[in-house]
Amino acid sequence: MKMIIRVVLIAIIIFITSTIFSFSNQNAEQSSGVSGKVAEVLINLQSKYKNITKEEKEQLIEKYQHPVRKFAHFSIYTLLGISIAGLTCTYEITNKKRILITIISGALYAMTDEFHQTFINGRSGEITDVMLDTTGVIVGCIIVFVFYKLLINSKHKKIVEKY
Repeated sequence: MKMIIRVVLIAIIIFITSTIFSFSNQNAEQSSGVSGKVAEVLINLQSKYKNITKEEKEQLIEKYQHPVRKFAHFSIYTLLGISIAGLTCTYEITNKKRILITIISGALYAMTDEFHQTFINGRSGEITDVMLDTTGVIVGCIIVFVFYKLLINSKHKKIVEKY
């Protein structure tokens, strides 16, 4: 069973890192277009912006593009942190090693991702993005270990109640 879980988690990690790579491979115009479309959808979902002019809408889209992009960084790296931490939980190692493996591997991927962006037209590598991405990995790690701890405690409690 552990082997199946590992294969699934490795596949998820590959999917997430490939998705990150794909987004990072977009030039500046393409990247802005994607975050602009997401910002537009979010604006359209809010009824308070229903009757605004086209110019006001464009200003709002411009205003929300940056936060949308940063939230995307954080959230996809949170998913990466969850996946890596989940994978480490399938091995018999200490929690300290699990946490270190998760954070270091997530941070290293964030660094290589930002380095990759320096080769893309109109893009740059930002240390602040590495920090944001690593924070996402840490949050993902925390989520997994809270659930892991609850699972271990509930299993232990069931065993104790059995006797």
